Amino acid sequence: MPGVYDVVIIGGGPAGLTAALYTARARFRTLILERLAPGGQMATTEHIENYPGFPLGMNGVDLSLRMLEQAERFGTEVIYDEVERVELAGPIKVIRGQLGSYEGRTVILATGASPRKLGVVGEDKFTGAGVSYCATCDGALYADKRVVVVGGADSAVEEASFLTRFASQVTIIHRRDQFRAAPIIVERALQNPKIQVMYDTVVEAIYGERSVTSVAVRNVKTNTTETVATSGVFIYVGLIPNAGFLAGVLPLDRGGYVLASEHDLSTQEEGVFAAGDVRPKSLRQVATAVGDGALAAAGVERYLSGVIKTER
Repeated sequence: MPGVYDVVIIGGGPAGLTAALYTARARFRTLILERLAPGGQMATTEHIENYPGFPLGMNGVDLSLRMLEQAERFGTEVIYDEVERVELAGPIKVIRGQLGSYEGRTVILATGASPRKLGVVGEDKFTGAGVSYCATCDGALYADKRVVVVGGADSAVEEASFLTRFASQVTIIHRRDQFRAAPIIVERALQNPKIQVMYDTVVEAIYGERSVTSVAVRNVKTNTTETVATSGVFIYVGLIPNAGFLAGVLPLDRGGYVLASEHDLSTQEEGVFAAGDVRPKSLRQVATAVGDGALAAAGVERYLSGVIKTER
């Protein structure tokens, strides 16, 4: 349906879906622009057990679809398009995607973040042929094979445990001498006989022919190197904000995250808000993204109420 939306939400992860639920329920005409599928990183997580209300945990895809259904129930429109540039100054914001242009009186930036690459030899060459950033997506391809997981935070250790459903052996390669993941996640992993750990170790290269066959690793304390045979490399070493299209449009911090007020998540441009992993945060979880979505929606409601009152 053509015309100007009350709010255009860029990104359909937990922050964007929650914001849409709130704004659509408040009877604002709401559009979500999502480049791939609803849920963002949430949808690539096999089992989410720290989101309130689900005592036995919940599959990430299922939770994503439930959030989408709830937002759509109140009239949220969803278009699958990748945003390339935005024009945020003035009362009407213009969002230009690959498939078309969209106009809104407010915008919520909820584009999230993408996996950070290791930046080693062989990583790009074997992406999709042994190198993966999503165990939930690709784990089943490694039935009865050896794989390695690179990283030491929650995602790395959780996905290592998930991979034991398929792989014959999972080796976690971590650059420090202890994990940064939550203790309960670490305990569960270390009790799994299929998991072994290489502490104080970094991956320096990924080798193979048509697909991955091994990785070269180095111990950062002894400086010794060795080759580890593996059919798959799953990388979890941090995130990069999906905010490249905002460079020169909005202030970003040194890491490329969108700067927003902690009070209402408003940005430098009036009527523009940022929510979820695309902004600087000390904790990146589904629960905090949902909170951001609600807070940004409240900011939108206050802003639009003022605009509508002025128009009248």
